[in-house]
Amino acid sequence: MWQVVLEDDDFHTYQYVIEMLGKIFGYSQEKAFALARIVDTNGRVVVYTDSKVLCVEMQSRIHSYGADPRMESSKGSMTAVVEPL
Repeated sequence: MWQVVLEDDDFHTYQYVIEMLGKIFGYSQEKAFALARIVDTNGRVVVYTDSKVLCVEMQSRIHSYGADPRMESSKGSMTAVVEPL
């Protein structure tokens, strides 16, 4: 098993993270908000666990999501890493 870990930064709003997690993973607003709080507090959060192939696909979706239109300083997507459990 592998996991996708979302890393915190100062270039994306909570709303961006909630929206992204909902669109990519189908998470509810409540679950996405909880994950956004964890990444903001801890600096990283596991957002997905599955096979390596599927985790790499989800990482690619995160990296393709684009910049946060709510922040002028946001120039691209959030960073996610794939790690073994």
